[in-house]
Amino acid sequence: MTDKTKNKEPQLLHIVLGGELEDVRKTRFQDLEKIDFVGAFPNYSSAFNAWKAAAHGSVDNAHMRYFIIHAHRLFDPENDDH
Repeated sequence: MTDKTKNKEPQLLHIVLGGELEDVRKTRFQDLEKIDFVGAFPNYSSAFNAWKAAAHGSVDNAHMRYFIIHAHRLFDPENDDH
């Protein structure tokens, strides 16, 4: 058994991605082929750290935005406690 399979914490999948927006007041991306997929993370804390690093790296581009998607809520939204 590996260290990864020994972990008993619940896995709450979060996805971090970003891209340039058409309008900074909305969430429509300029070009979906240029989406920056930062990664998938097992909890909000690690996703937040990745989001923060990516967002800070693009601070000079006013149209660039990064988002955290709470993917675990998409699997079973009616029974999500988090």
